[in-house]
Amino acid sequence: VQLQASGGGLVQAGGSLRLSCAASERTFTSYIMGWFRQAPGKEREFVAAIRWSRGSTFYADSVKGRFTISRDNAKNTVYLQMNSLRPEDTAVYYCAARNDPSGRLNPALVRYDDWGQGTLVTVSS
Repeated sequence: VQLQASGGGLVQAGGSLRLSCAASERTFTSYIMGWFRQAPGKEREFVAAIRWSRGSTFYADSVKGRFTISRDNAKNTVYLQMNSLRPEDTAVYYCAARNDPSGRLNPALVRYDDWGQGTLVTVSS
């Protein structure tokens, strides 16, 4: 699955952005779709994930209550709505996909197979 992330940009603290991740082909219902981010000098970290079939969502503690992940079946697209942005949210954001037919893998810990190219989010103070 090829993934294309978009929607990054420069925003002031407290503002909002919506990231999009478009899949090149129909995403099977067994997939987990995730968002990760990597800030300068830091390791990549899990942000949020969604199980395509059930729509169940998972979030890192640092973004709970501020970010919302969702998907559009017709458009094969996953979104990350980011509200109340903080300077510490500044990072390159990546979307990723992993097939999970069992439905038992932990979306925050599993190894993802397919990755998008990343989109830069900069939050100014």
